[in-house]
Amino acid sequence: MHRCYTPGADFEAPSLRVEGEEARHALRVMRLRPGDELEVFDGAGRAAVARLVQAEGSSAMQLQVLRPLPPLPPVAQITLAIAIPKGANMDLIAQKAVELGACRIIPLVTERTIARPGAGDAAAKAAKWQRTVLEACKQSGVNLLPAVEPPQAFSLFLQRADLPSLKLQCAITPEARPMRETLEAARAVGHRAVVLLIGPEGDFSPAEYAASAAAGYAPISLGPIILRVETAAFMALSAARYALD
Repeated sequence: MHRCYTPGADFEAPSLRVEGEEARHALRVMRLRPGDELEVFDGAGRAAVARLVQAEGSSAMQLQVLRPLPPLPPVAQITLAIAIPKGANMDLIAQKAVELGACRIIPLVTERTIARPGAGDAAAKAAKWQRTVLEACKQSGVNLLPAVEPPQAFSLFLQRADLPSLKLQCAITPEARPMRETLEAARAVGHRAVVLLIGPEGDFSPAEYAASAAAGYAPISLGPIILRVETAAFMALSAARYALD
């Protein structure tokens, strides 16, 4: 069943009007016709089944709300803070992060980050990744739309006070503790929210490791194999989701 993003919609109301790109995609790409059913979700956790009543040209449609859908079970709140990788890998990371349960994605520019968006490019990059996240939500049945923040400097990121208290940095340093042990200890004391910090292809610099430790980030190991950035992200997200859900 086709899924349509309808932010701010009232699913208790009998009808719903959808405009813009979501309507165009439903009508022109998916070729929905009056009488067809679809699923609508607001990105804040709510969803409903609706029926297309009338198309208004190719960019708006009237829906009849048939029934609200029960909310999905609550999941761990996982923030992925990751150095921007080369090429199109950030698109892949954003897509899979949604499927693996991330609630927020923070792209970072570290000392060894190769892909550095310019000042005028950062907002466009974030908007592009946000569209990727939305498409992943529509495809995977996720009703909570994760936020993708604009790329930010690593030093500024470490100063933030709005992140969960459980802060884990994927590290290849000797003092890194196995991730399994760290997550088991966190689960034992009731943690349900975590920040996962992942570095660039060339790893964090020694100064960045020292700065992150001073900011409360505990180094964790994903094992003896050196992983690509995207592989490390998927492994860390999967482990955190399994342990903290």
